[in-house]
Amino acid sequence: MRVAMIGSGYVGLVSGACFSEFGVDVICVDKDVGKIERLKKGEIPIFEPGLDDLVKTNAAQGRLSFTTDLKAAMQGATAVFIAVGTPSRRGDGHADLSYVYAAAKEIAENMSGYTVVVTKSTVPVGTGREVARVIKATRPDADFDVVSNPEFLREGSAINDFMRPDRVVIGAESDRAKAVMRQLYRVLYLIETPIMFTALETSELIKYAANTFLAAKITFINEIADLCEKVGADVHDVAKGIGLDGRIGKKFLHPGPGYGGSCFPKDTRALVKTAQDAGAPLRIIETVVDINDKRKSKMADKIIAACGGSVKGKTIAVLGLTFKPNTDDMRYSPSLAIVPALQKAGATVRAYDPEGLKEATRMLPGLVACKDAYDAMQGADAAALLTEWNQFRNLDLARAKAALKAPIMVDLRNVYVPAEMEAAGFAYTCIGRPGAR
Repeated sequence: MRVAMIGSGYVGLVSGACFSEFGVDVICVDKDVGKIERLKKGEIPIFEPGLDDLVKTNAAQGRLSFTTDLKAAMQGATAVFIAVGTPSRRGDGHADLSYVYAAAKEIAENMSGYTVVVTKSTVPVGTGREVARVIKATRPDADFDVVSNPEFLREGSAINDFMRPDRVVIGAESDRAKAVMRQLYRVLYLIETPIMFTALETSELIKYAANTFLAAKITFINEIADLCEKVGADVHDVAKGIGLDGRIGKKFLHPGPGYGGSCFPKDTRALVKTAQDAGAPLRIIETVVDINDKRKSKMADKIIAACGGSVKGKTIAVLGLTFKPNTDDMRYSPSLAIVPALQKAGATVRAYDPEGLKEATRMLPGLVACKDAYDAMQGADAAALLTEWNQFRNLDLARAKAALKAPIMVDLRNVYVPAEMEAAGFAYTCIGRPGAR
């Protein structure tokens, strides 16, 4: 099979590389000439564990290539995937679908035979129908089907998520399109992966419903953590106690500074707007969005309180800036709210992140970039752990204490054990555990 993947960002590049690993001939298309040239040289524009090797191997074997020429990429392609960005529109929260519809128009202009047009981008309900309308309006004689095939990739483990997914959701309504998609995912059929065929609207809504439910779980456990601090309970034990219930499950019950990244913030807002426009508002998700937005400033207040109520003239060492470990993604990261709040309160912020430092310094003016965690803590009045990278999970506490001007640690990911930190001589602040300050 031959597939054209429009968009060589996170979703497009990972999906294209993984399909090529399945034995599919994949051409990734992007308008960014510089990005395509770098990809041709084997330079990966994003950090995702294992992606560089996967791209290089399949490119060397001729199954994966890159171009800016959509017409050439579509020659002989059975399926064309739309994997362009759908960012939140400024001001109203709706997903910006201009890139999706522009891609649909270009696909129509370059069709040469029956084509399955697949939306891989996260799009609101009704987008597939509009893509079909755009194609038909551009090319009345076009022979095509539109399919929805949402991605469920977690940054940091995206390759495994694609290769061994919990499920594959396909919104397809013609037998011809279903046959193409079955062949495309044949490798997963062989390992008995659940593959679910639905209507277009259902597939589109499944993606949003999944992300907003996970965001709600995160927000729920964060609120429970706040309650634990007031009543003397341990949020980790509460999470374990409810997570062992098979109806609830243990995943995404980890307290922290709130969710971030490219998906949850954007998708929760988009679903809220979709529901409001449809006259069926989702009050739970509206509240989830509001609570998560406010949590970032609460975390900054927590750091300030740990420093005696003021950080004016003080230096704070921040460990971790990306929204989660094993990625360089800074989009909607809690650090983008917490660091400016500390700076506004008069603090100088020294920071280290294994992969996100370059982007962070661009997005956070005044941030002092450091070479490692201990460099960030050198002479600082307190340290705040924002992202749970593995290298921050086992710090040399004696070295950290010696580097800090005052042994104050604010752990917003609950990486350390309070009793052990106290024994090591730290004034330790965490979330939702007895003794949390």
